Amino acid sequence: GLEVSRYVVLAIIAGIYFVLGCFLDAVSMMVLTLPVIFPVIVALHFHPIWFGVVAVLMMEAGLITPPVGLNVYTLAGIATDVPMAEIFKGATAFLIPILVLAVIMTIFPQIALYLPSLMGR
Repeated sequence: GLEVSRYVVLAIIAGIYFVLGCFLDAVSMMVLTLPVIFPVIVALHFHPIWFGVVAVLMMEAGLITPPVGLNVYTLAGIATDVPMAEIFKGATAFLIPILVLAVIMTIFPQIALYLPSLMGR
């Protein structure tokens, strides 16, 4: 058996998605990682829908951070008069709430699972 908590493994996976988000877009990350990571998540008895929500949050956090931050470059293409450093500085205001939300979703997975639970009624 695994000698670490399942939440330690989840934190490592979330960190991987965060780092990959700095360099890859979300679809590429999912295609590259889910065949390996999803069976681990299921084996650790995490709900697949809940994991999908947390994974997307971590990908989004990575997509707004330097060095690449693909979403920030998209915004820079639209707002051409705003310097890149200013855009990255503004994006960090969104980074903290995204990470806090990921922690809250980990503590209370019912937040992510409430609407899907209504589908079968």
